Amino acid sequence: MKKITMLINRVILIVLDGFGVGALPDAKEYKDETANTFTHICESIPEFNLPNLASLGIYELITNHEIYSQIKDKSKIVGCYGKMAEVSKGKDTTTGHWEITGLILNEPFPTYPNGFPKEIIQEFEHRIGRKTLGNFPCSGTEILKILGEEHIKTGYPIVYTSADSVFQIAANEEVIPLEELYRYCEIAREMLGNPPFENHKIGRVIARPFVGTNKENFRRTENRRDYSIKPFSSTLLDYIKDCAGTTVGIGKIEDIFANQGLTHTIHSKNNKEGIETTIVAIEQFIEPKTLIFTNLVDFDMLWGHRRVVKEYYEGLKYFDEQLPRIIEKLKDTDLLIITSDHGNDPTYKFHTDHTREYVPLLVFSKNSRFLQGKNLSVRKTFADIAKTVDELFSLQKISVGTSFVNEIFV
Repeated sequence: MKKITMLINRVILIVLDGFGVGALPDAKEYKDETANTFTHICESIPEFNLPNLASLGIYELITNHEIYSQIKDKSKIVGCYGKMAEVSKGKDTTTGHWEITGLILNEPFPTYPNGFPKEIIQEFEHRIGRKTLGNFPCSGTEILKILGEEHIKTGYPIVYTSADSVFQIAANEEVIPLEELYRYCEIAREMLGNPPFENHKIGRVIARPFVGTNKENFRRTENRRDYSIKPFSSTLLDYIKDCAGTTVGIGKIEDIFANQGLTHTIHSKNNKEGIETTIVAIEQFIEPKTLIFTNLVDFDMLWGHRRVVKEYYEGLKYFDEQLPRIIEKLKDTDLLIITSDHGNDPTYKFHTDHTREYVPLLVFSKNSRFLQGKNLSVRKTFADIAKTVDELFSLQKISVGTSFVNEIFV
């Protein structure tokens, strides 16, 4: 095993945020029992074709085999493929990413289907010096139609939540400047989870800036910022950093982990920028024990929640087209892992929130001892990724999950 682990000294881990591959056994508890992000997009798009992801084995995860048989461009599979179940309770971004890095939540983050308690809103208003609007669950685009114009008239920020553990603050950039909105979010983050609100450990506070003059043209901008609760224990990122390794967070990774365990952060705003930044990072960060960790948020934020299937597919197609550029930059000592943090089925009509699903596990390396076309089956936890990187980097720190090193190398 020592000889195998020495073959890989860098891992590129890409999360397609909100890309699920079928409902988990407990999905009914989340009202998601018929969700399947991948299969339903495939069924909805006649011209569906992702040849480069196909070469890594993505089509093997389609549950509708009739659809699968109709896909003509099934390239020779050169990657290893499987899917992973989530052990942690919940279906949000923070929970999924934490489990990927070896931190499992036994209790879900609190949610607020009836809005936040009165005392939280009152204290928040006191600290920011303004009244607020809203305080009820709503989709991010719908809340602007309901309260956006009143916000412009009053200058009061909009506070709302969803089915996830989020405290979201929306403000027009012309009414409340970005830095002021971010300051409000920092105030909320400091409040939630600390006395007297220690029982309200909300997963994320999210800045939701928008532009426009009325409900017909309001549009959210790319200046979103997430403020996650700090991980309650060390993650894979901490262990790599502690052993003088390199951890590069791209996209909203720094937000999800509250910057904990990261040696470098690059806050890309969209998928295109995130992909380009990842390619540059592969060229730049070449030290042993390097983890380049990228989140591509548009699948979730722009297309999943808004339930727009065609745009979601176009986003997948764009990533598929760029994938050869990423692979071209890989060295023989690199391992590429593509996965997700939860589902967000754009065809799902029962709600506009995340969906409780399996996530894909696609693995590739140019290493001569890498096994092509290997079925990694159904993994019991996202933490199998953390355990695998832990073994490859000889950290011996991750205590959960099962490494698949022996399954992908001879």
